[in-house]
Amino acid sequence: MRIGELAGLIGISTRAVRHYHHLGLLPEPERRANGYREYGLRDAVELARVRRLTELGLGLDEVRDVLAEDAGRELHEVLDELDADLARQEEALRVRRARLAAVRRQADEHGGLPAEGPVSDELAALFAEMARTSAAQPGPEPAMASKERELLALLESTGGEGGNQRMLEMLGQATAEPGAMARMYEVYGLLDALVDVGVDDPRVEQAARALADCIPDAVVAEVGAEHWGQAAAPDAGDSFMAAYYAEFAPAQAGAVRRAIQLVAERAR
Repeated sequence: MRIGELAGLIGISTRAVRHYHHLGLLPEPERRANGYREYGLRDAVELARVRRLTELGLGLDEVRDVLAEDAGRELHEVLDELDADLARQEEALRVRRARLAAVRRQADEHGGLPAEGPVSDELAALFAEMARTSAAQPGPEPAMASKERELLALLESTGGEGGNQRMLEMLGQATAEPGAMARMYEVYGLLDALVDVGVDDPRVEQAARALADCIPDAVVAEVGAEHWGQAAAPDAGDSFMAAYYAEFAPAQAGAVRRAIQLVAERAR
């Protein structure tokens, strides 16, 4: 048989046959006087076995081990490893499908997904409340509200299970009182108005005090004065807080820092 006939018999390409020769998975017969390789039944048997092993999901290195007889691993060992790997993949797929189902449920419950999603159910509910509050306000949504959602989604992605639970509890406390979200949107508007003003503008102090007033005493006490102070004046090596303040215009950053200072004073 010529290489094309062998490949057609087994149901693979001639390129694959040549690749198997190159990897040592299939012995390469000598060329005849006419320059063509002549394949026999034994070649077809070996090639068919290679195909069956690859269809099981074995990689070519694993196939080489199986075909190496005493020098390699037994077939049952390779298949045991493959089965365990497939079980891990199945579990990973199950988890991913469960997560996808949760995200689709969020979309159904809240009339769509937030631009910052996917996020947890708790954060999705908060974002939906923000969307309802924004829709009740005149004009477009303040840019600061969008930045707030982006930050919360980031913190949830990096906070770990314990940190996320704590963050969600504090957010619940901060938004529990009637009108809390509407007051927060007023603050977002005050902060948006600082984009093009100087850091010494009196509106900076006004926005800072309004922002500080939105943080309940329970949250202030739970975080503690030390941590509030560090957030207001982070160490030079605190790259996260440096990046956080860099997101704002100078007057906005000044208002946020001042608000945190005011909160730190309340915590003492």
